[in-house]
Amino acid sequence: MKIIDKIALLLIIIGAINWGLIGLFRFDLVATIFGEMSIISRIIYGLVGLSGLWGIKLLFDD
Repeated sequence: MKIIDKIALLLIIIGAINWGLIGLFRFDLVATIFGEMSIISRIIYGLVGLSGLWGIKLLFDD
């Protein structure tokens, strides 16, 4: 597994945990740590989204 694949997988896991917390407890961990829609939060959300798209590629790798 390439390093970019590992980074993408890590961000996908972070995103999944954050969505789980939002769904179960209405607690947004990213917003709590970095601020509600701050530039850093938006970058993290964007990276998680891009990682999700990259994860599609991981489905089709050997």
